[in-house]
Amino acid sequence: MPWFNKLGAALLLVSIVIPAHTSAAAPTPQKKKEYLSESEADRIRDAGATGPRIVLFTKFASDRIKKLQYEFAHMDPADQKRSERLNGLINSYAGCIDDAADLIDIGIEKQQDIREGVKALQAGLKEFLPYLQGLAADGLERETYKINLDDAIEATQDAGKEVERASKDLAPPPVRRKPS
Repeated sequence: MPWFNKLGAALLLVSIVIPAHTSAAAPTPQKKKEYLSESEADRIRDAGATGPRIVLFTKFASDRIKKLQYEFAHMDPADQKRSERLNGLINSYAGCIDDAADLIDIGIEKQQDIREGVKALQAGLKEFLPYLQGLAADGLERETYKINLDDAIEATQDAGKEVERASKDLAPPPVRRKPS
């Protein structure tokens, strides 16, 4: 009977150690953001620094807003996938804004120069928020995208708070003195 207990203990140990070892050994590939195209993801990856990444996410959010404006300007009542496209654009906009706000936090934490990114996001938010609020108030077929639109408005407002915090927390740029 004692050999049975030792065998059971050994099997239990092997069943725990092997899966833990194989999952730790295999590197997990970097997940592609599902709302970014392949070229957009490449541009984000190639940007390297945090500040330029914030600028890119702001540009991509602006692109989503322009596509939304196009969709609303060219509404086709017979289009069966309109609601799906609108929700997809709103979700991808919110993802871009969330990632830009997250990068602001990272930039502040690591004391990186993110001034240009903060300025770009601040300028973009001044355009994005009124447009989204206008859609919430009187957009066509609001009921089909209302939940996602509310999330996008909340993400935009949260990003605005991050921009304000970053504007206060960022140290002024160094003053260069002329050699005497």
